[in-house]
Amino acid sequence: MKLPLHLLLCSLTGAAFAADASRPHPRTNPASPLMLAADWVPSDPHAINFEKLPRVPVQHIVVSDVSAKKGVNQHNYLAHHDGRFWAMWSDGPRVEDMGGQIVKYSTSADGVTWAAPKPLTGAPRGLVPGMPHYNTRDKEGFRYISRGLWVRDGELLALASLDEAAGFFGPSLELRAFRWNRSAERWDDIGVVQKNAINNFAPQKLPSGEWAMTRRKWDYKDTGVEFLIGGVKRLDDWTSVPVVGGGGDIALKAEEPIWWALPDGNLQALFRDNGRSGYIFRSFSTDNGRTWSNPVKTNFPDARSKLHGLRLRDGRYVLVSNANPKKRDPLTLAVSRDGMVFDQLYYVVGGRHVDYPHVMEHDGYLYIAHSGAKMSVEIQRVRIADLAGMKNTRQ
Repeated sequence: MKLPLHLLLCSLTGAAFAADASRPHPRTNPASPLMLAADWVPSDPHAINFEKLPRVPVQHIVVSDVSAKKGVNQHNYLAHHDGRFWAMWSDGPRVEDMGGQIVKYSTSADGVTWAAPKPLTGAPRGLVPGMPHYNTRDKEGFRYISRGLWVRDGELLALASLDEAAGFFGPSLELRAFRWNRSAERWDDIGVVQKNAINNFAPQKLPSGEWAMTRRKWDYKDTGVEFLIGGVKRLDDWTSVPVVGGGGDIALKAEEPIWWALPDGNLQALFRDNGRSGYIFRSFSTDNGRTWSNPVKTNFPDARSKLHGLRLRDGRYVLVSNANPKKRDPLTLAVSRDGMVFDQLYYVVGGRHVDYPHVMEHDGYLYIAHSGAKMSVEIQRVRIADLAGMKNTRQ
């Protein structure tokens, strides 16, 4: 018995991806698995020698490093606002997201030299070192997790989730906002953005003018991944729509999704797959995020790690991820002209555990924030003009 075409495409090996799959289109071909295609790409993308990828010239910057005390620096985010660069991240004891974890921040005038880190949040529900449940996975202990910087109506907001530290995530999960108080030089907690929600990156503007961000609920492994739309009338005014169902109804264990608008105004979402497929999954929306196509396994390799990307001012798209399916090393930079199919893949930083990227464009540079072994906040500054002369070749 013959399989339906969309199931056949999903089951193809890497060798058949490039040969048989036509190019994706949000309306006419959302089931296409093609995401990495060029004459240098091997028939099996997992066979890429990631150490031999062209190396992007970078300026390496360290914002914070707690490796000496074996602490945690993770979940890095960047922004440029009011003439300054801003960075925020989770800062905790021993292992990521333990009880007592807070969020810290730093600022820079030039993106290279950064001020000493300071607390952005207070202690989660008063949990400080020396107290019971600090540095534990106990349900009685709470933690903040850094969730992104958001410029809304001219104000700089920092988002952080708050929940029990016992698992991922706790039933008290909520997404909170902190507003930068310029005159007092401090962050003010201004309340809940959405109950029972942790986002992945700060909201972005939809073509419709609304804000949107992805959402996982505390029981998302059973209920699935959703999309929050709104944030215009009020900070806490959102409509949540399903993107990926839970409970194993598809061959995808969706984690840490990202999305961007395509040149035609349709949307594309990309998913880390904790199901160990070794590839990124993709879905499309043609109605400003209200409905989404069934996620499809692409041929873009991935190490089950967080990824991030954006559209450059020149119209191209970049995707920063751990493309080596075997480990989170190196961090790679992919380039696409249409936001759907990438034809260039470069080596950014590696030789060690590097992950959790966030990329920002400013004045001709890409600023790629990432974590080093989950104990440092680092930035790789890339001059966009340097990418012009870089090309992949057959290995």
